[in-house]
Amino acid sequence: MPQLAFSRRAALAGLGAAGLSAALAACGVPPAYVPEEGRTGRDRSERDRSVAFSNWPLYIDTDEEDEESRPTLEAFSERTGIEVRYTEEINDNDEFFGKVSPALMNRQETGHDLVVVSDWMAARFVHLGWAQKMDRSAQPNVTRHLDPQLRSPAFDEGRLHTVPWQSGITGIAYNRRSLGREIKSVRDLWHPDLAGRVTLFSGLDESFCLLMQGSGVDVTRWTESDFHRMCDQVENLVRKRHIRRFTGNDYTSDLSKGDVLACQAYSGDAIQLQADNPDIEFVVPEEGGELWAESLLVPNLARHKGNAEALVDHYYDPQVAAQLAASVNYVCPVPAAREVLAGSDDKETAELAENPLVFPDDDMRRRLAVARDISSAERRSLARRWNAIAGL
Repeated sequence: MPQLAFSRRAALAGLGAAGLSAALAACGVPPAYVPEEGRTGRDRSERDRSVAFSNWPLYIDTDEEDEESRPTLEAFSERTGIEVRYTEEINDNDEFFGKVSPALMNRQETGHDLVVVSDWMAARFVHLGWAQKMDRSAQPNVTRHLDPQLRSPAFDEGRLHTVPWQSGITGIAYNRRSLGREIKSVRDLWHPDLAGRVTLFSGLDESFCLLMQGSGVDVTRWTESDFHRMCDQVENLVRKRHIRRFTGNDYTSDLSKGDVLACQAYSGDAIQLQADNPDIEFVVPEEGGELWAESLLVPNLARHKGNAEALVDHYYDPQVAAQLAASVNYVCPVPAAREVLAGSDDKETAELAENPLVFPDDDMRRRLAVARDISSAERRSLARRWNAIAGL
């Protein structure tokens, strides 16, 4: 199984756009925001049949006999004649943001036509005006097949500037056999029998939503007061040493080794954990879990916007989406791909169609929410509070 969340979702969120804006203001530099009319450049798609696509490592299908071969990309090139220059250069959201922000704030090309970043980072690009509006008239598959629950996040209403690449769920993983009981609620994590055997995510953007949901907060419109009440609760649990530690990429190791019995976890990791240990359970709590995405966007002044839009739409063909889902095992943003997988002659592939961590069922979907993002105005103070608790 590809270790996707190890290198991506658990990457820590720094001050990002908030820090950038403050630095610019301190230096007397004009605001970094680019209005819609200033984002597009000359599109060379027709005469230059290529597209530069940057993604995370291990986040696409590969041929079992040739790891350098990426069948879905090759099928796109064969069908359209567009050469894809594919690079796996995104290893951390903030690191990539720092790499491209000097060009974007100075109204210069980045050399990227299409990139994949976590939605909390995509929110920064959208708020700064660094992501171009896509032409949905050229993307019939996106219009027809995009998961309704992912169609209109607060940071990009109507998904005008972004399109989910893959999605996932933040919930709770636990060892049912070792614990000797079920976990159904976030509140169950605070039971005395889990004292010192629970971990939470250290990254602000990765951790806060599920913890707020555990207190009954509507995370689609949470307030700073909701956030600080949640922090008060976590601080108290840290003081009592109920929480063993705050983790990044290594939470799966803690759970596998038995150092912890329950933890915040990602659905994609849970599939791998369960393959290695059938006693591991993943649950979306009764109060709810976070549905998140990592999304495709076209940076300002991209030279091949039309080709990038065509590549995005290629991955929303249910046949292609099914092929990708079978490889990466995250929540597929194309529900219609489920029927494609169900009809597979391969038993393991067909079974993925029934896996709620790849295609959430109705009961699970009722408990999932897409949280509103942390605004740049909020980020500095909220990150300072959370990082002090998490020891960052």
